[in-house]
Amino acid sequence: MTRDEILALCERRQEAFDRADLEALAPLYADTAVLNSPMTGIAMGRDAVVKATGAFFAAFPDAKVVAEPPLIDGGRVAILAEVSGTHNGALMALPPSGKPFRFKVVFALEVADHHIVNERRIYDFTGLLVQIGVLKARPA
Repeated sequence: MTRDEILALCERRQEAFDRADLEALAPLYADTAVLNSPMTGIAMGRDAVVKATGAFFAAFPDAKVVAEPPLIDGGRVAILAEVSGTHNGALMALPPSGKPFRFKVVFALEVADHHIVNERRIYDFTGLLVQIGVLKARPA
């Protein structure tokens, strides 16, 4: 893939995230795509990736992902972003808390044949759970 093709793929991914549009997101992933995320663990296959992402959208329906321009090295892409929103949906069988959150994330992608074949979402999941009131932080 050319750099411009990779940028276009990343732009379509961001637009789908902005709209929480799973139908637009699905075809961006290879049939055999793998997602590794602190919230959902390892999801293997396009359908599992879409389901895991849908769980995020359901738990945080107002989530906003503000991304920096992608860093591209061949078929590897890093996207640094900030995610914010409110815990207004069920998360791992936990009821909504209504509390806001904000965290930094890195989306590490591998792309090939015009699809995302591997995606790793790197963020502080424990910090997110503290922000939404699921875990209590100990004073330092």
